[in-house]
Amino acid sequence: MTEPVRVIKAVDLEAADPTPGMARSKAFELPSLWAGQVVTSPGAVSGWHHHDRNETSLYVVSGVLRLEFEGYDGYLDAEAGDFVHVPAFTVHRESNPTSEPSVAVIARAGGGVPTVNVDAQRRPAAHDDLDDGGLAGTGHAS
Repeated sequence: MTEPVRVIKAVDLEAADPTPGMARSKAFELPSLWAGQVVTSPGAVSGWHHHDRNETSLYVVSGVLRLEFEGYDGYLDAEAGDFVHVPAFTVHRESNPTSEPSVAVIARAGGGVPTVNVDAQRRPAAHDDLDDGGLAGTGHAS
Protein backbone atom coordinates (compact mmCIF):
# COMPACT_ATOMS: atom_id res chain seq x y z
CA MET A 1 0.00 0.00 0.00
CA THR A 2 1.26 3.49 -0.81
CA GLU A 3 1.70 6.15 1.82
CA PRO A 4 -1.32 8.34 2.54
CA VAL A 5 -1.58 11.98 1.56
CA ARG A 6 0.20 14.16 4.12
CA VAL A 7 0.25 17.83 4.98
CA ILE A 8 3.51 19.22 6.32
CA LYS A 9 2.81 22.33 8.39
CA ALA A 10 5.15 25.32 8.19
CA VAL A 11 6.08 24.83 11.85
CA ASP A 12 7.22 21.28 11.02
CA LEU A 13 9.77 22.25 8.36
CA GLU A 14 13.30 21.12 9.27
CA ALA A 15 16.51 23.10 8.72
CA ALA A 16 18.34 21.46 5.82
CA ASP A 17 21.20 21.60 3.35
CA PRO A 18 23.09 24.65 4.57
CA THR A 19 24.72 26.95 2.04
CA PRO A 20 26.20 30.23 3.29
CA GLY A 21 23.70 33.08 2.74
CA MET A 22 20.60 30.88 2.49
CA ALA A 23 18.22 29.26 4.97
CA ARG A 24 16.72 26.10 3.48
CA SER A 25 13.98 24.12 5.18
CA LYS A 26 12.94 20.61 4.21
CA ALA A 27 9.27 19.63 4.09
CA PHE A 28 9.95 16.02 3.06
CA GLU A 29 12.45 13.83 1.25
CA LEU A 30 11.70 10.64 -0.70
CA PRO A 31 14.12 8.51 -2.72
CA SER A 32 13.57 10.62 -5.86
CA LEU A 33 11.94 13.83 -4.59
CA TRP A 34 12.94 16.59 -2.16
CA ALA A 35 10.62 19.48 -1.25
CA GLY A 36 11.06 22.52 0.93
CA GLN A 37 11.61 26.25 0.94
CA VAL A 38 14.49 28.71 0.92
CA VAL A 39 14.65 32.15 2.51
CA THR A 40 17.35 34.52 1.30
CA SER A 41 17.92 37.54 3.51
CA PRO A 42 18.12 41.08 2.09
CA GLY A 43 21.53 41.68 0.55
CA ALA A 44 22.65 38.06 1.06
CA VAL A 45 24.74 36.22 -1.53
CA SER A 46 24.92 32.44 -1.24
CA GLY A 47 27.96 30.28 -1.70
CA TRP A 48 28.48 28.51 -5.04
CA HIS A 49 26.76 25.10 -5.11
CA HIS A 50 24.93 22.56 -7.26
CA HIS A 51 22.25 19.96 -6.63
CA ASP A 52 23.97 16.81 -7.88
CA ARG A 53 21.81 14.83 -10.33
CA ASN A 54 18.63 16.59 -9.17
CA GLU A 55 16.58 18.78 -11.48
CA THR A 56 15.43 21.69 -9.33
CA SER A 57 12.29 23.78 -9.64
CA LEU A 58 11.73 26.91 -7.57
CA TYR A 59 8.58 29.00 -7.26
CA VAL A 60 9.25 32.49 -5.94
CA VAL A 61 6.61 33.30 -3.34
CA SER A 62 7.88 36.74 -2.40
CA GLY A 63 10.78 39.06 -3.10
CA VAL A 64 13.46 38.72 -5.76
CA LEU A 65 15.79 35.76 -6.23
CA ARG A 66 18.86 36.61 -8.32
CA LEU A 67 20.71 33.70 -9.96
CA GLU A 68 24.24 33.50 -11.36
CA PHE A 69 25.40 30.28 -12.95
CA GLU A 70 28.11 28.62 -14.98
CA GLY A 71 28.01 29.25 -18.71
CA TYR A 72 26.17 32.59 -18.40
CA ASP A 73 27.87 35.96 -18.08
CA GLY A 74 25.41 37.94 -15.99
CA TYR A 75 22.46 37.14 -13.81
CA LEU A 76 18.75 36.42 -13.99
CA ASP A 77 16.18 37.83 -11.57
CA ALA A 78 13.09 35.84 -10.63
CA GLU A 79 10.27 37.73 -8.91
CA ALA A 80 7.18 36.69 -6.96
CA GLY A 81 5.06 34.43 -9.16
CA ASP A 82 8.00 33.26 -11.33
CA PHE A 83 9.25 29.69 -11.68
CA VAL A 84 12.94 28.82 -12.04
CA HIS A 85 14.48 25.61 -13.43
CA VAL A 86 18.05 24.76 -12.38
CA PRO A 87 19.37 21.78 -14.37
CA ALA A 88 21.23 18.97 -12.62
CA PHE A 89 24.91 19.63 -11.80
CA THR A 90 24.67 23.35 -12.66
CA VAL A 91 27.03 25.30 -10.41
CA HIS A 92 25.21 28.45 -9.34
CA ARG A 93 24.49 30.86 -6.53
CA GLU A 94 21.51 32.91 -5.44
CA SER A 95 21.37 36.37 -3.99
CA ASN A 96 18.78 38.89 -2.89
CA PRO A 97 19.40 42.42 -4.22
CA THR A 98 16.43 43.93 -2.34
CA SER A 99 15.69 45.17 1.17
CA GLU A 100 13.04 42.46 1.77
CA PRO A 101 13.57 38.70 2.31
CA SER A 102 12.92 36.46 -0.68
CA VAL A 103 11.04 33.20 -0.18
CA ALA A 104 10.86 30.35 -2.69
CA VAL A 105 9.34 26.87 -2.67
CA ILE A 106 11.73 24.15 -3.90
CA ALA A 107 11.07 20.77 -5.52
CA ARG A 108 14.01 18.57 -6.55
CA ALA A 109 13.67 15.36 -8.52
CA GLY A 110 16.40 12.88 -9.28
CA GLY A 111 17.44 11.24 -6.04
CA GLY A 112 20.87 12.83 -5.81
CA VAL A 113 22.46 14.67 -2.92
CA PRO A 114 20.19 17.69 -2.28
CA THR A 115 23.01 20.27 -2.13
CA VAL A 116 26.73 20.12 -2.90
CA ASN A 117 28.64 23.26 -1.86
CA VAL A 118 31.69 23.98 -4.01
CA ASP A 119 34.77 26.04 -3.29
CA ALA A 120 35.68 29.30 -4.99
CA GLN A 121 37.95 27.53 -7.50
CA ARG A 122 34.91 25.76 -9.04
CA ARG A 123 32.77 28.86 -9.46
CA PRO A 124 32.15 30.21 -12.98
CA ALA A 125 35.25 31.96 -14.31
CA ALA A 126 33.34 35.05 -15.45
CA HIS A 127 33.12 36.28 -11.85
CA ASP A 128 36.60 35.44 -10.53
CA ASP A 129 37.66 39.09 -10.40
CA LEU A 130 34.63 40.44 -8.52
CA ASP A 131 34.83 41.33 -4.83
CA ASP A 132 31.27 42.59 -4.45
CA GLY A 133 29.41 39.30 -4.40
CA GLY A 134 29.63 39.03 -8.17
CA LEU A 135 26.84 41.51 -8.80
CA ALA A 136 28.49 44.66 -10.15
CA GLY A 137 29.03 44.95 -13.86
CA THR A 138 27.47 41.62 -14.70
CA GLY A 139 24.54 42.91 -16.69
CA HIS A 140 20.96 41.85 -16.26
CA ALA A 141 18.53 39.62 -18.06
CA SER A 142 15.11 38.47 -16.99
